[in-house]
Amino acid sequence: MLRLGTLSAILGRSRRYSTLPPTIRQLFAAPVPTDPTEITVNGWIKSVRRQKRMSFAVLADGTTDDGLQAVFSDPTLDLDSLTTGASVRLEGALVGSPGARQDRELQVRSFSVVGQCDPESYPIQRKELSTEFLRTLPHLRTRTQAHAHIIRERDRLMRGFHSYFETNGFYHIHTPALTQNDCEGGGEAFALAAPAPDMFGHPAYLTVSAQLHLEAMAAALPRVYTLSPAFRAESSATSRHLSEFWMLEAELAFADSLEDIMALTEGCVRAVLPKASDTDPSPWPRITYAQAVDALAAAHPQVKFEYEPRHGDPLRSDHERWLAEVWANDRPVFVTSYPAAHKPFYMLPNDDGTDTVACFDLLIPRVGELAGGSLREHRLDRLQDAMKRHGVNERGELEWYLDLRRWGSTPHGGFGLGFERLVAFVTGTESVKECVPFPRWAGRWLM
Repeated sequence: MLRLGTLSAILGRSRRYSTLPPTIRQLFAAPVPTDPTEITVNGWIKSVRRQKRMSFAVLADGTTDDGLQAVFSDPTLDLDSLTTGASVRLEGALVGSPGARQDRELQVRSFSVVGQCDPESYPIQRKELSTEFLRTLPHLRTRTQAHAHIIRERDRLMRGFHSYFETNGFYHIHTPALTQNDCEGGGEAFALAAPAPDMFGHPAYLTVSAQLHLEAMAAALPRVYTLSPAFRAESSATSRHLSEFWMLEAELAFADSLEDIMALTEGCVRAVLPKASDTDPSPWPRITYAQAVDALAAAHPQVKFEYEPRHGDPLRSDHERWLAEVWANDRPVFVTSYPAAHKPFYMLPNDDGTDTVACFDLLIPRVGELAGGSLREHRLDRLQDAMKRHGVNERGELEWYLDLRRWGSTPHGGFGLGFERLVAFVTGTESVKECVPFPRWAGRWLM
């Protein structure tokens, strides 16, 4: 059995605090052993091929796209229990492989079936399974190679964000899942269910955004972020929407311009993108909402958008994709300065007389909107006026938010990024429903 010393030799690094057997990914990352190396490895049988004198099985554990070939040449081994989907523990010698498809293989000396699997009833078979079918099996679909790859990429992106923000002096904040207000003011918050739609006498909602709580933290710790769940009770069932999703949100105090927030957004996204998908080092282009509508209107006679672009109307998903894919030449693009009438109460108005706010949406190819951000109104009297116009704080539930402007307010801003949309973009996945382990959307609430 593989223990500490042998594992350290294979992986080429210290494992002082772990005696766990290696994962298949770790085995593949290490040099091909020149001498047979005794190991124990765990996983699930992906396929079995039996021949007259020996049998072969492909073992997977979800840590890599590649499976480990296991060779059974001992005629005394009873292989009847080795079926697709069974969980097993294999012991044997890891050696270089003479085969053309792999550089190493496991010559099995002994094995045990940890969990049996009936191949007749097991739904994850070695055949093409439709996306819709796999959505009915969220507890099993990560056993497919494609979905396991998406979940691993999700993990890589998350770690990349944490590394970026730590390097740039940000603190990660655990923000509440329950809140007393709908941050966006759009009426899309889930209210706490009966028997009591409140929490200790106060209205209670699942959070739509962590922004307001992050603003409170940024008034003491000037650089903060969170990567946490958010919930929206919207009826949309498009490829870009979920009822429960994850948001990367950041707030930056002492932000003097919208460019500060856009540079932060661009920096963190570029830090986690695979190099192959971000080969142009120049800054991502910027365009105002008014300029974007003009460009869309000029293209409309040929492109035939579903909705005709008009000043004052929101940009539609096909408008957003065209701006990123055509206008920006298949690159992300920032659209800035949207009409104030379409935006929440907390955004800082531009001072150019255009009745727009200092905000942006980051649009990316094939997805559309990935992130949105703004400078926040940091002046007490202006924020109070904006709240009155939007019918916000009528019960005094946001007096604490006004306190942040009463005592030591600073110019500040931030952004929110749809994490599943980024996973979809990076992996080339068509829908965000495949980019979260357990998807929930309008009309579908499994597990």
